Amino acid sequence: MRDPSPYRVCFVCTGNICRSPMAESVFRAHAVEAGLDGRLEVDSAGTGPWHEGDGADRRAIDVLTAHDYEQDHIARQFRAEWFDRLDLVIALDSGHLHELRALAPTPHDAAKVRLLRSYDPDADHDTLGGLDVPDPYFGGLDDFEECLEMIEAASGGLLDAVAAAIDAAGKASESATVENASAADGPDAGKESA
Repeated sequence: MRDPSPYRVCFVCTGNICRSPMAESVFRAHAVEAGLDGRLEVDSAGTGPWHEGDGADRRAIDVLTAHDYEQDHIARQFRAEWFDRLDLVIALDSGHLHELRALAPTPHDAAKVRLLRSYDPDADHDTLGGLDVPDPYFGGLDDFEECLEMIEAASGGLLDAVAAAIDAAGKASESATVENASAADGPDAGKESA
């Protein structure tokens, strides 16, 4: 039986140098710890082109390193044609959410876009902006630490959702393989259709 293709998640912020590369690093580490590496591809991008080709912000790197997260990042801009190969697009704030859904070619693609903090049960789901991870770019190291805390708080819930989707896809693939094998071995196997 062939393994199903990897589940693909892309985190998106504005310039792809602060929040989304931090989320990518944190989520990748959680996925490896959960044994999902190989079954999951994690990536990130920005809604705009301002930092394409740049590495992550030095403060993001410092905070990730201080918390033992690995990162090797080159910024790039999200493209609408990526929707077709992605399973989940995780926006870091509501502005990104709206921009990405407007960019989506189909309603199915738009439904792939979710807010990261919607996976944090302790986040404020009822207040406007309560699910946003604020942009730390114009702040100091403390703002990057706060950003990391919000990302970590949501990563467990996101990992649970992704693991469930991977398991469901695996079961569907397994079921299809069994059905195909049963049809090939059934009473009409080898008979030509009229």
